[in-house]
Amino acid sequence: MKVSYHGHSVVKIETNGTTILIDPFITGNASTDLDAASIQADVILLTHGHGDHVGDTVDIAKRNNALVVASAELADVLGWEGVRTHAMSIGGAYTFDFGKVKLTQAFHSSSYINPETRTIIYTGMPTGILFTAEGKTIYHAGDTGLFYDMKVIGERNDIDLAFIPIGDNHTMGPEDAAVATDWLQAKQVVPIHFNTFPFIQQDPQYFASLLKEGVGIVLKPGETINLSS
Repeated sequence: MKVSYHGHSVVKIETNGTTILIDPFITGNASTDLDAASIQADVILLTHGHGDHVGDTVDIAKRNNALVVASAELADVLGWEGVRTHAMSIGGAYTFDFGKVKLTQAFHSSSYINPETRTIIYTGMPTGILFTAEGKTIYHAGDTGLFYDMKVIGERNDIDLAFIPIGDNHTMGPEDAAVATDWLQAKQVVPIHFNTFPFIQQDPQYFASLLKEGVGIVLKPGETINLSS
């Protein structure tokens, strides 16, 4: 399994001949190395409905006939856009042919904003994602503050690789993210959701320094981790 980071909260997983994108915010993301017009994907997993996470989902999904997995309300909204979706809810898991997906809670918000009509559409609860394939488990925390049930997530899952927000302001900052890392007991942790905007400027190396040696891995956009089975 090959897992790569692509700026902000964008993660790509390549497993069993399937390419999966998590939160493909590409257009308007100055830190990404991806091109929204050419990226290939079979599946898109979404943590919540904010624009810096849904991003280019509709265009990518339509061009690739990709399946979009999201919370029920967000799946409905994207279905109205003509996207093929699979709706899930927090605590639920589903085993697809490409792997198992389970949604966890996240403490944040989730909505779609239409600036032309000045309306906000509620898109369900924000989530984290547990993805398991090839005997490996990846946890993408989405946007969230620190919450004690992360300890339960760590106790109930053998997490090989976790993606944790550190930007502060809208999510955990580095110190809370370090506590989350300890509770999750993940073998490796990659910081996400930082430096994309002025108000989430952080030093990812500082975050890594707060963790046990060898746990924190700072990836530049496009860099990859190989998880061998």
